[in-house]
Amino acid sequence: MAAAYDLAVIGAGPAGAAAAATAARAGLAVALVDRARFPRDKLCGGGVTGRARRALAAVFGPLPAALFLDCARVRLVAGDRLLGEVADAPPLSLTMRRDFDAALRAAALAAGADDLAGRRPAALDPASGRIAFEDGGSLAAALVIGADGANSFVARSLWGRAFDPARIGFALEVEAPRPGPAEDDAVEVDLAAAAWGYGWAFPKPRSMTLGVGGLHPANPDLRGRLAAYLARHGATGAGRVRGAFVPAGAVRRVPGRGRVLVAGDAAGLVDPVTGEGIAWAVISGAAAGRAVAAALADGRPERALPAYGRALAPVRAELFRANLLRRLVYPGPLRGRFASLLARQPRLQRRYLALLAGEIDYADIRAASLLRIALRLVAGRG
Repeated sequence: MAAAYDLAVIGAGPAGAAAAATAARAGLAVALVDRARFPRDKLCGGGVTGRARRALAAVFGPLPAALFLDCARVRLVAGDRLLGEVADAPPLSLTMRRDFDAALRAAALAAGADDLAGRRPAALDPASGRIAFEDGGSLAAALVIGADGANSFVARSLWGRAFDPARIGFALEVEAPRPGPAEDDAVEVDLAAAAWGYGWAFPKPRSMTLGVGGLHPANPDLRGRLAAYLARHGATGAGRVRGAFVPAGAVRRVPGRGRVLVAGDAAGLVDPVTGEGIAWAVISGAAAGRAVAAALADGRPERALPAYGRALAPVRAELFRANLLRRLVYPGPLRGRFASLLARQPRLQRRYLALLAGEIDYADIRAASLLRIALRLVAGRG
């Protein structure tokens, strides 16, 4: 017979761990499913913003300090051009996803979720909540949360495909040796490394993550762009290149169907300007877990999705504003002007870095300020 659960969470990354921990603490029987065994690697720059740290603390409590390298020095460049360097920027924490995700998953299991790692789902019946596995086993759950990333099995089960690759981003990155012992602890953002995107150099405790990413159809030669970026950092041949789709700018209008909810990347909750996904993953995962717990407590599982959708409304509004800003600063003719504007205005640099670090929201940027920036860019006075 299939094992029976109140909730099955598919995907044990930040969104899935947050959902499982939240629901398990509410007294639900939770299965935490992931096709991988942990620890496992995942393509991600590993930037953990202030927004993400606050969300993590709210769901998981204190996390080991050894997971993070805190950086307050940020360098903004456009290819070989230095736009600005800020030594006291809003701090950004850098982490290795292999260790970070394993710690969050362990916390979810400690909260009471059952460990179903290493089991690959083969089929999902959204109407019944039954999940069949490739190993021949199965389980049934009153509700299901899909937190299984940009290529979500759950999303494909609901809608036929996870996302339209022509509308989302794609990223490539390598893990390279550090240039020297603490030689360069600056976070670098390269605004010219990719079209409708950027490049990043993120220092880690034992390595440096170097990557480029942008809108997929706008970057047919992303490997060439990565090679050029690695060459600028003296990291040619540094390590294995990993690639992944990034569902930036593709927020789902309805985050699920029936008794199935989607969270994190599976719901398209990625900032289209900064690429931040961890904060929204944790926030959405916890919201999904709370919605499930409340619906089952009322004996009305069908109420989970509407309640979750309402909880996500502020997140969707924030990412909608981010998408508007992306259309202002990323198009080809305006991109160079925006870089010049950043180079000339330290105050604008700090606002941009505050967004990058999750210290302010897009809602905090007044419409009048955006209009002034837009007029300068269109007039070519960047």
